[in-house]
Order: sequence, then C-alpha cells, then structure tokens
Amino acid sequence: MSIASDAKEMQGEIARFRHELHQEPEIGLDLPRTQEKVLKALDGLPYEITLGESTTSVTAVLRGGAPHASTRKPAVLLRADMDGLPVQERTGVEFSSKIDGAMHACGHDLHTSMLAGAATLLAERRDQLAGDVVLMFQPGEEGFDGAGHMIREGVLDAAGRRVDAAYGMHVFSSLEPYGQFCTKPGVMMSASDGLFVTVLGAGGHGSAPHAAKDPVTAAAEMVTALQVMITRQFNMFDPVVLTVGVLQAGTKRNVIPESARFEATIRTFSEASRDRMMTAIPQLLQGIASAHGLEVDVDYRGEYPMTVTDEDETHTAENVISDMFGDSRLSRWATPISGSEDFSRVLAEVPGTFVGLSAVPRGVDHTTSPFNHSPYATFDDGILSDGAALYTELAVSRIATLAAGN
Repeated sequence: MSIASDAKEMQGEIARFRHELHQEPEIGLDLPRTQEKVLKALDGLPYEITLGESTTSVTAVLRGGAPHASTRKPAVLLRADMDGLPVQERTGVEFSSKIDGAMHACGHDLHTSMLAGAATLLAERRDQLAGDVVLMFQPGEEGFDGAGHMIREGVLDAAGRRVDAAYGMHVFSSLEPYGQFCTKPGVMMSASDGLFVTVLGAGGHGSAPHAAKDPVTAAAEMVTALQVMITRQFNMFDPVVLTVGVLQAGTKRNVIPESARFEATIRTFSEASRDRMMTAIPQLLQGIASAHGLEVDVDYRGEYPMTVTDEDETHTAENVISDMFGDSRLSRWATPISGSEDFSRVLAEVPGTFVGLSAVPRGVDHTTSPFNHSPYATFDDGILSDGAALYTELAVSRIATLAAGN
C-alpha cells in the first residue's frame, strides 16, 4: 500500500492523539505532559530517543537498514513544535482545552500528532531506508527559541553527523482553502525582534503639567513617530512592520506618572532593514525624549531571523506534494508572510524548506475565518493523515535521492 493510503488508515488514531494534546496544552520550554504523550506514541518503535537537557524536547533517530551508494549515509530531519499559547479557548469544540488560560491556538497539536503518525509510517519502512531520519519534537516555538536550545544540544547531528536536509510544516486556520499546501523558495517569513521602551519623567499633579515632566505625552508621540519613520526612512518595497501591543502608564486620571512604557513587535524581510531598525529606532526615541526634557530606556532585542527556504529543497517538496495530492493542492506564495518561526534557525544551518498546510474547517470561508493565535481559531482534523503522509514521503524520497548520490 502507498504511504498516503497507510496514513489514511491511521487517521482516527492520529486525530485521537491530537485531541489528547489539545486538551492539555503547555506553554514554553517545559512541557512534561506533552513530552510524556510523545514518548508513549513512540513506545515500541525502533527509535533511539534523546531527551532535552534545557527543555522537554524529544529527539528520535530511526536508523535505516537499506544499502546506500553515497560516500556517507544520508540523514533527513523532520520537525514538529509542541507548545501552546496563553490564550483562553473559545472554539467550543468537544475536545477544548481543559487548562484555564492555555490553548493550542496555533495548531502545534496538529504538527505533533502528524509527526507522531509519520514516526509509525517510517518505522514500518525502516528496511527500505538507505539513510537515517531524525524526528525533532520541539518545545518553546512561541517566543522561547526552542529550536535554538535543541540546536545547541545537538539535534542537527543526532544521527552522528550533520543532517543533509530538514523539513518543517505549519498548519493555518485561515489564509488558504482547506487542504491547500503552500510553499515559497527564499524568504518565506519575516525576522522578528522585540522593542521594550520606558520613558522616564517626573510625576506631578494633572492640573499642573508644567511643574512635572509628563512621560505619557512623550510616549504617545513616540508610538506615532515610529510609524511615520517607517514611511520616510524605509523602502516600501522592502516592508517593515512595527506594532505596539503594550502601552502602560499611570494609576489615576489626575496624576502625572513617573514613567510610561510600551512594547512592540518588529518584522523585517531583509538584513539591511533589520540592521537599520536597530539603529534608527533608538535615535528617534532618544531625540523625542530629549526634546521633552525626559530620559528614555530603549531595549531592542533580536529574536528570530528570517525563515529562508532552500530553492532546491522547496522544489523537492513541491514535487512530492504534486505527486501525492495533485497540482491543485499546491500553491506557491508570491510574497512572504510577516509571521516568524524559530525553524528559521534550522534552515540557517542546513538546506531545507517549510511547508504551510491549510486546516481551515471544510465549508468555512478561509478569507474570514479566525487566524492562528485567536481564541476562536479552529483546525480541521481531516488534514492530519495528509500531513503525516507528507512528512513520511519527504523523508523517504529525499533519502532515496541522497543515497543514490544525487
């Protein structure tokens, strides 16, 4: 039987595992219950298991048993992230989160269950593999740099040598119609950085602002000036996105506070714009603070680099998708998206690609459905077997070409 048909036979099992994960989401780098569930799913399969030291990651290596003609035995990595988000679920699905204030709002429960399904499919084909497969079950994608932790602990060399190719997948609850696979060679997702600003003034009575140093008005000016700066200092064809998500000051309407603070996320699509933002923002904010006779503390934190896919590996994935599911199931994005991913760290080290998969519920308009991270984001179980099959076929077919010396 084919990989796709075998995966279809496992659909119910994969969905049950996904529901178990969904009901108990965990946040950050410490996911003990999730790790336990993954280890249970791998139990009895011929994998060499390594657990993370700084995180609850799981690295599983399958040693292929077929001969190879290449000078070195090839190895391919498949990655799934496992963490949830601090979001109160509002979907109303039967298997909704049982953990107050936590939800799998980004679909990582689907990624983990699909890769666990692929683990079984690959194990069944162990004797046909002329190379090794590394499964990367990763915590902490949502702002904790779990990929960086796993790379430092050796996941890319878990097979005893550096992997030759790496593949990741991400589901969406919006953007594309149900079941559509999405790729893009080159820059696929933006870099992500954090901006943390504290404006320091002198408190006083709201009726006498001249006798104080008001940090609120300066902070408000800064928020607006950052948007104007982008339109005047950056090329519109190399976009920059800056969104202030936190703005805090004061305790009472007639009290001028001592300080005001705001936090922003910054997304860029080129190293030139990213470097420029790191210098332009402090210059602008310090200038505004100085003009108001205030001080400002600017903390610009580099986070994730751009997700840049390898052109050849992207073509490989596209060919696999077309062969398995037909050309109509494949879309190539014309432009990157401004989301960010720590799988970018893997792609910066080894050739690979990242594939999007729409899990928009069937019959729902993908142009208006709630997007990932929404408390209403809903993902359709129907794509689980397709995702597991794609993970499996990517590893099987790429190992075959590498083993043949191609």
